[in-house]
Amino acid sequence: MIGLTGCASIGPPLPPSLELPKRPSDLRAARKGDKVMLTWTIPTRTMDRQSVRYLGKTRICRSVEATLDKCDAPVGEVAPPADFAGKKDAGQKLVGSYVDTLPAELRFRDGFGSATYAVEVLNRDGRGAGLSNQVHVPVAEVLAAPTDFSARVTAQGVELTWTGAFLSLPFPNPIRRSYRVYRRAEGSQQEILVGEREAGMEKNLSLVDQSFEWEKTYYYRADTLTVITQAGKPEIRIDGDDTSEVRIFADDVFPPAVPSGLQAVFSGPGQEAFIDLIWAPVTDADLDGYNVYRHEEGGAPVKLNSELVRAPAFRDTQVGAEKTYFYSVSAVDRRRNESGRSEEASESVP
Repeated sequence: MIGLTGCASIGPPLPPSLELPKRPSDLRAARKGDKVMLTWTIPTRTMDRQSVRYLGKTRICRSVEATLDKCDAPVGEVAPPADFAGKKDAGQKLVGSYVDTLPAELRFRDGFGSATYAVEVLNRDGRGAGLSNQVHVPVAEVLAAPTDFSARVTAQGVELTWTGAFLSLPFPNPIRRSYRVYRRAEGSQQEILVGEREAGMEKNLSLVDQSFEWEKTYYYRADTLTVITQAGKPEIRIDGDDTSEVRIFADDVFPPAVPSGLQAVFSGPGQEAFIDLIWAPVTDADLDGYNVYRHEEGGAPVKLNSELVRAPAFRDTQVGAEKTYFYSVSAVDRRRNESGRSEEASESVP
């Protein structure tokens, strides 16, 4: 018997991996002031789907052209993260970042132009597989952060003041520049836009925040906004730099308005004598009620009510014959701040 044996077919050997990291495809850019923050996912696989063993630097590429073909003159480099291998093997998502400063000559070059960014991740031998996806950032000049930003509590609200840039001529359409003021409560990171003022020929600017709650601590900051609107193109919005935060405690030590229009009218013939008082209502939002004061000629005013009077009217039944009384009223808010007294009104009992 003749035995037959077969042998497996062995293909040609695979070439050694070039260890070229995959090109990032999720590069993102965000501009604030003259700074551009770039972020991307650091590749952990090579172009031939092998695990990256030796990661090199990442080159940061910028151009004023609409498309970047190559990165001959990078504007910066980012070193590989410390303990890259350990973090990669642990399955951690690794994010690279770089902050680029737009040079003044680029910002003034074209108010409606943009800069194009890409990154190229290299291996330890300085070789890469090419550029990442490309992103575009507007390069229009923006206003600097306002100076002398301050806040103070007033009876009308929190008054915010600052010094802005003096613009001898208004910006032509389609560019609009403005200042924005934000507020956050102590212990919270959530910010609320409380107001906006357009930049122009006024240098000393202010606004009043009335949407807060009394007896709480707040932090305020301001920044700038540049908006570019061109026909047929999406609106471009560029955030400017921030001021430092200003801390303020909204302590309500401000009394309501003084009541006005007080009138006193006697009624009595044929019935028990009394004097009716009426006055114009105080419209403060935190009004809680009124106090009523009375005195006779040469005497000191005495408060007649034991509890706050809720309506702008009061009946005084403790009156005596052949006497003249002088009345005044004050307003009281929920924190027991009391206004000054109104002008007096007098009435005589026959």
